[in-house]
Amino acid sequence: VEKPCSGGQDLLVYPAKRKQLLRSELNAEKVPPSPLPAPKQIPPLKGCPTVMPGDFKEKVEELLVKYSSGLWASALPKAFEDMYKVKLPEDALKNLASLSDVCTIDYISGNPQKAILYAKLPPPTDKILKDAGQAHGDYDIKSVIEQEYLQIEGSITKSADTFMETVTIPPLIIPTEASPYVGRDYSAAQELMEDEMKEYYSKNSKVTPVQTVQIGQLLAVNAEEDAWLRAQVCYVDYGFSENVEKSKAYKLNPKFCSLSFQATKCKLAGLEVLSDDPDLVKVVESLTCGKIFAVEILEKADIPLVVLYDTSGEDDININATCLKAICDKSLEVHLQVDAMYTNVRVTNICSDGTLYCQVPCKGLNKLNDLLHKIEEYFHCKHMTSEYFVSLPFCGKICLFHCKGKWLRVEITNVHSSRALDVQFLDSGTVTSVKVSELREIPPLFLREMIAVPPQAIKCCLADLPQSIGMWTPDAVLWLRDSVLNCSDCSIKVTKVDETRGIAHIYLFTPKNFPDPHRSINRQITNADLWKHQKDVFLSAISSGASSPNSKSANTPILGNTGENFRKSLSDILRKSLVDHTSSFSMEELPPPAHLSKPGEHMDVYVPVACHPGYFVVQPWQEIHKLEVLMEEMILYYSMSEERHVAVEKDQVYAAKVENKWYRVLLKGILTNGLVSVYELDYGKHELVNIRKVQPLLDVFRKLPFQAVTAQLAGVKCSQWSEEASMVFRNHVEKKPLVALVQTVIENTNPWDRKVVVYLVDTSLPDTDIWIHDFMSEYLVELSKVN
Repeated sequence: VEKPCSGGQDLLVYPAKRKQLLRSELNAEKVPPSPLPAPKQIPPLKGCPTVMPGDFKEKVEELLVKYSSGLWASALPKAFEDMYKVKLPEDALKNLASLSDVCTIDYISGNPQKAILYAKLPPPTDKILKDAGQAHGDYDIKSVIEQEYLQIEGSITKSADTFMETVTIPPLIIPTEASPYVGRDYSAAQELMEDEMKEYYSKNSKVTPVQTVQIGQLLAVNAEEDAWLRAQVCYVDYGFSENVEKSKAYKLNPKFCSLSFQATKCKLAGLEVLSDDPDLVKVVESLTCGKIFAVEILEKADIPLVVLYDTSGEDDININATCLKAICDKSLEVHLQVDAMYTNVRVTNICSDGTLYCQVPCKGLNKLNDLLHKIEEYFHCKHMTSEYFVSLPFCGKICLFHCKGKWLRVEITNVHSSRALDVQFLDSGTVTSVKVSELREIPPLFLREMIAVPPQAIKCCLADLPQSIGMWTPDAVLWLRDSVLNCSDCSIKVTKVDETRGIAHIYLFTPKNFPDPHRSINRQITNADLWKHQKDVFLSAISSGASSPNSKSANTPILGNTGENFRKSLSDILRKSLVDHTSSFSMEELPPPAHLSKPGEHMDVYVPVACHPGYFVVQPWQEIHKLEVLMEEMILYYSMSEERHVAVEKDQVYAAKVENKWYRVLLKGILTNGLVSVYELDYGKHELVNIRKVQPLLDVFRKLPFQAVTAQLAGVKCSQWSEEASMVFRNHVEKKPLVALVQTVIENTNPWDRKVVVYLVDTSLPDTDIWIHDFMSEYLVELSKVN
């Protein structure tokens, strides 16, 4: 930021670094150059001589020693003339490389005048001993910066009386990694401080603008719309830079230094390699500036790696992914025209609601196939090293998945754990779950081109179907899949394009029936006897056109291969289960009961659900890891399982999809509106789910004991708990690991009906243990006194 100084000159001021810079960070953070000193009032030199070339380098070397934090190349002529009363050679800045033997040159852009010149300091003693006899040493720039920084620290300390570097500003606390958070009321403290600053500086006549400024000085600046902001050369609470007249800059009062600076830099994950793209910069600015977001921190560092989410609408919008889609090559996009006919269309996916995804021959599809072929050759010629494995998965990341001998583009849509996640195939519309280890990074050589190609899956629906059809039946979906799925020479006629929903209404034709509208798929599926809705019969929850190896639609390219990869990793029991369905769906086999400590013994537990002291749920801590592995395996299996007709029964064990995960459940009741009531056997929650999201539980998933055990708190004399007391109890035990002292175990034939009476102890504090029953008893006593 340029600050005007007396004498009509400009003083360049740079942000001060932290008080203590870790040596391990010196490689990444270069100390900024020092400003030019305020020029003295001296008469201009007339006929000033030019320095002789022989003296030039020596004088530059001598001059740079005085600028310990570096000097801008553009400022060299003026500094040189002020010091030596002679002009710098006119071509000196055009050939900065000639100065490399007397100084270190840091080119920060393509403009040579934007380079920073650093004096070459004497090498360390151990360097001299190591390189004795060597005329010119190529000294590590890190050592130079370390010594320069020590000099800067000394100069700042000496000038502490003149500006406010002695004031300690508390650091801005960045949340832990991989934890999404929303800054609720984030600006309340800052807005209060700004109001107080405005009151202080606007009405206090004794406060006057600063006369001189120094490196790192904290200021109060009168910005636009009469707002008062804290600044350290740039605004520390907003992160943008402005040219500000000195008359608007005031000394910052210490009482405004208690709040952490509210601006911090961050990097948008997935966009790093494209950071120099001007179009991307414009898109990011238009989508983010002045808005409030939820932030998921993937990597905690000085500049954290983040994913931004716009949560202002009904659905959360991934800003990182939106930015990537916005910079796609528009010339490669497919724009379907109403009443137009398209041939050689490939139907790549059919969902359980009748939605189709199609690929239409176009320039973008040709470009994509060419890139994927090049990537295949690249991986074939180059040994697959660990650098191509996905080490940091996040929602919106685009990577590669190998399927049926081909590499395909996928976008991560949901991360379940460190091992399992959901992906959508960008060019077929298929959604499935895969292992993180099956994904690969796009090689940097092809990354820009790959991101530029828009997704080639076009979302469609069959036009002009009778309204009486209503919900699609499993028979109708299966008939449609058998008829057209992965047929590469279908034809379509577009009747309507709904831009808001991103879907095209089409007439679909197989090769033999084109273009007769009476023989279109739309008419055939309407006339077929496929729409008789059967009670309590449903498809699997997967809406991605999954197929088993034995089904008629086993030519589905995506999930067929995913099933292969997944089955290779499972045990022989699961492989057998995939073929022998009758043994897989037996309802009698239940796992053994979960192991519980004997009365009088302790056990580590986790409390996933707590209603009140008379009813809560505990999980044995030592089995939690096994449960997490089981959950991952269920996600991977059921996301690709074949469709099957199953009649559900009350009080039987199933697998059910709740939100984005699959759980082992006990079916408690069947409602008339297509919902069923289930009890999560591992987590103790009661849920209502769509009947279509319930599947048979394979025997391989029945080995681990059900982990949810109903519990009651011992040591309290209360049979009915108020909502207030229940809330206090929940706040102290729910979602926490605790120690349980078992008083009684009440056994039952059904593992979900077992019950345990325990004392709970919170051992998280360093100096004391909290016995929950004592705490609740004391709370009841105090509550009775108030009442």
